[in-house]
Amino acid sequence: MKFITTAAIALGLAGLSACNNTPREQKADNIEANAEATADNLDVAADNATTTAGEAALDNQAAAVRNEGEAKAKDVRTNAPDTNLANGM
Repeated sequence: MKFITTAAIALGLAGLSACNNTPREQKADNIEANAEATADNLDVAADNATTTAGEAALDNQAAAVRNEGEAKAKDVRTNAPDTNLANGM
């Protein structure tokens, strides 16, 4: 019984340490999530497009949004300071 309790506590502590995101990482994750949500909406619109050209244009927009989101998130992860992220960084 002591082993199970000890193992459960160790597993819980390991999980908590894995969640230790910095403000920089959290901001980058939010940028990626927002870009992905926007791109998903564009994909749905593309699926509902009435013309092939309209569908292609929306698919291209979705890809561009994803790429821009990934690039901005990468920039935040590598170049942004960890302070004042709430002030429009």
